[in-house]
Amino acid sequence: MTTAKRPAGRPVDALAEPVERVGRGWTSALSLANGAIWVGWYGPLQILLASQAKDFAPGSGVSKETMLAWVTGAGAVVSLVANPFFGALSDRTTGRWGRRTPWIVAGTAGGALSLLLLAGADGPWTMALGWCLVQLTLNAAFAAVTAAVPDRVPRLQRGSVGGWLGAAQILGVVGGTGLATAAGGIGAGYAACAVFTVVGVAPYVLCHADPRLPAADRPPWSWRGFLAGFRLSPRRHPDLGWAWLTRFLINLSNALVLLYLLYYLRDRILPRGSGSGGSPVHDPEQGVLVLTSVNGVTLLATVVVGGLWSDRVGRRKPFVVWSGVLMAVATAALAGWQTWTGTVVAAAVLGVGFGVFTSVDFALMTDVLPKALDRGKDLGVINIANALPQVAAPVLAAPIVTHLGGYRVLYLVAAVIGLAGALLVGRIRGVE
Repeated sequence: MTTAKRPAGRPVDALAEPVERVGRGWTSALSLANGAIWVGWYGPLQILLASQAKDFAPGSGVSKETMLAWVTGAGAVVSLVANPFFGALSDRTTGRWGRRTPWIVAGTAGGALSLLLLAGADGPWTMALGWCLVQLTLNAAFAAVTAAVPDRVPRLQRGSVGGWLGAAQILGVVGGTGLATAAGGIGAGYAACAVFTVVGVAPYVLCHADPRLPAADRPPWSWRGFLAGFRLSPRRHPDLGWAWLTRFLINLSNALVLLYLLYYLRDRILPRGSGSGGSPVHDPEQGVLVLTSVNGVTLLATVVVGGLWSDRVGRRKPFVVWSGVLMAVATAALAGWQTWTGTVVAAAVLGVGFGVFTSVDFALMTDVLPKALDRGKDLGVINIANALPQVAAPVLAAPIVTHLGGYRVLYLVAAVIGLAGALLVGRIRGVE
């Protein structure tokens, strides 16, 4: 018995270029799922991992900064591999629940269990193992959530949808930081993040069907072909290459700002007291929450507006350029204005710039994807530009802070890197 072939020139829904606008319910559910995944990441990254490193460092022979750098760097290496790998697997999934939903479910469940494992870490090795598992599993869910946008959203709606996803992302960062701070302990913080991640993903999974890929449209399987698909030549796809480099440099700049934020407050800002430019906040962890909230408010004020504006005028690159320049200026301010007031102002300006960048850059990335069949894999490769800075940032930051000039030099380097990323977007030719 032979399998009936699909008529030539008639793409299946899973591979068609979307033309029908998505509704508010779909966008809201996907945004909530995206934000929940970021809660699972940033509760640990902002508060819990730094607290564990401070507890485990005495007697280990390394400083808390170095231990945190090694743990977050190891997790980022896992993320580098996991995101494109699971994106590629979701591209080839032909089950009844669609291409993306099975991986969202499996990744979210695994992420919650990994967070609970991390809560019970009793030393640096179990801490590193737990964080690597969190990165492995939540990246499976994130790759599938991200790929749902080019699967379902038409090009001229992607800026606004990207804006809502960006808003959910920063709310996830703030929510994760708030949960980790308010839970009352490291173990309770991890448990709160795990529960929220599962609850936040559930509405999208339960209420919105995912387009199925017929088995006849899945390419023949071979390990050689599967692995070869991850090699995206910048020569063949120059716009994709320049877009990737732009995202990498701006995210590296942002990662350098965030990595030692807790220590920056503890060692440079808050000990100065409440004199001129001083702080009414005396707890570094509370300070991180305040700065994250300020950054989140200004980001939320621009992330959706920036995406809508970009959709309306049909242009992407000018928004990316000027948002990157604004972020570089704010990062440089952290080097030259080392007071609590200066830090709050820098956090606010960074939020304005990163809000516009987040929504418009996401739309820009989906506009340069080469093939519909490989959306998940290609976005996973692009998302390496989000994860790789987590590897590169500790490598750059630790020696700068400890041996090459401290936080002032660190933030100047971060500003130069971000500015370079903003200017290189002009090399993209295929997007207005």
